[in-house]
Amino acid sequence: MRNTERHPVKGANSLWQIYKTVSFWKVVKNFIIIQIARYTPFLGVKNWLYRFFLRMKIGKKTAFALMVMPDTMFPEKITVGNNSVIGYNTTILAHEYLIKEYRLGEVFIGDEVMIGANSTILPGVTIGDGAIVSAGTLVHKDVPPGAFVGGNPMQLIYTQEEMKKREQQNIPD
Repeated sequence: MRNTERHPVKGANSLWQIYKTVSFWKVVKNFIIIQIARYTPFLGVKNWLYRFFLRMKIGKKTAFALMVMPDTMFPEKITVGNNSVIGYNTTILAHEYLIKEYRLGEVFIGDEVMIGANSTILPGVTIGDGAIVSAGTLVHKDVPPGAFVGGNPMQLIYTQEEMKKREQQNIPD
């Protein structure tokens, strides 16, 4: 199970009550910053925008590819370690607005993690150091360190031990 805080709502679905949970002006500011960062080709500028304006915790030498979409409502709940690559058009969510409740969850992406293009990372997920997430993956649960995962829903393809064994035997994926 993902590590999320659940907040029940009464009446209309939780998305209709969005500005009771997050400031309208915060969302506007975050949206503008994210749109600028999504299109800038300068990795240092992109990381600075995320750190300074969105309060995301971003490690050294981490690279966000073109069109990455961090959470617009709660980007401060996202942490990415050192020397990681977040692939093209990946979405990183720290919230879910449902019918009867909304959920918030911290997202932790470790050091030297590779996230393939067009992946979606749901709230409350931890991706361990050295993990590889294949393109198009829906990350709906924690990923162990060094593991190779992929698919929708996500499946474990290789453990860290199996990956090391394959590297020693020089077997291509």
